[in-house]
Amino acid sequence: MAKRPAEDTLASAPDSPASKKARLQNGANRSDSRPAPPAASSEWRENDDSDGNGTINGEGSGRTPGHENHEDGTADEEEDDIDEPRGSSSRPAAPDERYSDLYLDTISRKNMDFDFEKLCSITLANINVYACLVCGKYFSGRGPKTPAYFHALEIGHHVYINMETKRVYVLPEGYEVKSKSLDDIKIVVDPRFAPEDVKALDRRKEPSWDLFGKKYIPGFVGMNNIKANDYLNVVVQALVHVPPLRNFFMLEDLSSKPQLAQRFSILTRKIWNPKAFKSHVSPHELIQEISLRSSKKFLLTEQADPVEFLSWFLNHLHLSLGGSKTKPRSSLVQKIFQGQLRVESQTITAHADAGDRLRFEDAAIKSQSTPFMILTLDLPPAPLFQDDAEKNIIPQVPLSTVLQKYNGITAQERMNTRMRYRLLHPLPAYLIMHIKRFQPNKFLQSQRNPTIVTFNPRALDMSPYVEPNPQCHPLGEPLVYDLVANITYEGVKVRDDSVEGEAERKVWKVQVREGGDSQQWWEMQDLYVDKVNADLLATKESYIMVWERRKAAAKPMATAA
Repeated sequence: MAKRPAEDTLASAPDSPASKKARLQNGANRSDSRPAPPAASSEWRENDDSDGNGTINGEGSGRTPGHENHEDGTADEEEDDIDEPRGSSSRPAAPDERYSDLYLDTISRKNMDFDFEKLCSITLANINVYACLVCGKYFSGRGPKTPAYFHALEIGHHVYINMETKRVYVLPEGYEVKSKSLDDIKIVVDPRFAPEDVKALDRRKEPSWDLFGKKYIPGFVGMNNIKANDYLNVVVQALVHVPPLRNFFMLEDLSSKPQLAQRFSILTRKIWNPKAFKSHVSPHELIQEISLRSSKKFLLTEQADPVEFLSWFLNHLHLSLGGSKTKPRSSLVQKIFQGQLRVESQTITAHADAGDRLRFEDAAIKSQSTPFMILTLDLPPAPLFQDDAEKNIIPQVPLSTVLQKYNGITAQERMNTRMRYRLLHPLPAYLIMHIKRFQPNKFLQSQRNPTIVTFNPRALDMSPYVEPNPQCHPLGEPLVYDLVANITYEGVKVRDDSVEGEAERKVWKVQVREGGDSQQWWEMQDLYVDKVNADLLATKESYIMVWERRKAAAKPMATAA
């Protein structure tokens, strides 16, 4: 065959391969020492796969216009998430149809755990994070010189999911996989619910099964205690069983809200997910944000008081949803839990008789209305001495007795001030009560009151403790509440080599009721979930109780004359 004349251009050669433009700008910023392409050629064609410097198909350290590679090897988010124009990169936008399912058989769903904070395991970056669907580790980026790219080359794990967009890619080739077989993984990463699914949650009784063959009930799953975050677990379990709060965080789009609201939303959806890979969840992602927002007051390594955390969490969740610091009931959180309380105070005079220290004088009473989200109940002092049988009997007190604090008559003394309280209409849809068990003693140590508060989990009448208001509630009719969640305390003696001899380890548990008309109760302590008899609820040392106002039957209201 005759030789092609020298003046002919390469573009005119028959059966020429498709042009592959190098990711360079006018031949600059080259990563190797090779000379520039000859001037006779209008484009540089790179036919070899490797140039000895780690450059594959012309990628390596070249830079695409508008997409810079950083010094640490991480690519810009735009390069990873936006499809490049055809021909601008040698990496295929889509695989050949014959190989579209390549590497999908290497996916291991049992290794996946998307509950932990989305941080690259190499650089600790939290932007543009991908999860390896083979080993479950997190890596940042998918472009050349990124941790995910090198993980695919060195370890041979090729399938990755973007934790933000939920798009699945194969590396190092870089093409996107659009297969229906991956939908279950996307659901576990970020569960989504339709309104009809949320309405059916309280009616759903069928159990689900995880990948390990373990049966679980959605909404009644264990939470991982990473080290000492059991105080957070019980509060979250109680809140996600408050239907209006749960429904809001499961349905609303909170992508524009602060991270605290977003992470609580996704944790709520994972707790109620009927298609989970594991029968438990981890609050690691949420507690990392809480630790940051609280200036490390609430950590996963140190126990804290659940009521202190609950108060902080509700207030900051209220602010995260756009609530006001001064305007009451300005967010869903306050609309659900906030009520009004009238506080009357009077200074104790020096000439008052000892028997009249708690008697109010109308002329000197100061009254004000203040909002509340948690009602504090004081326990009577525990007995100091043993009984005739030389045994300490655990004292008991009815819940109706400790609620007398809010009847507007019973007075309490605080230093040199008399105080009395009265609830005002309208009461919130959900009442949170805190039974104050811990008091600091003279040695500045926390001393526990073991008094048991007895109660009936159904039909608690709050009308005796609320100031009558016919415009809000008919006179003489009960104001009934039913128990939804009950956080209990249990002290476990542990051996201590110090001078004190024995110490007490705090154990927090939560008891929650199934939704609807069911009277089945579940008790959860970290990963342990078990049914509990409703009659045994009052035998534990209750610490925080959440009560739901019962909806009254619709009755025609008599018009005022």
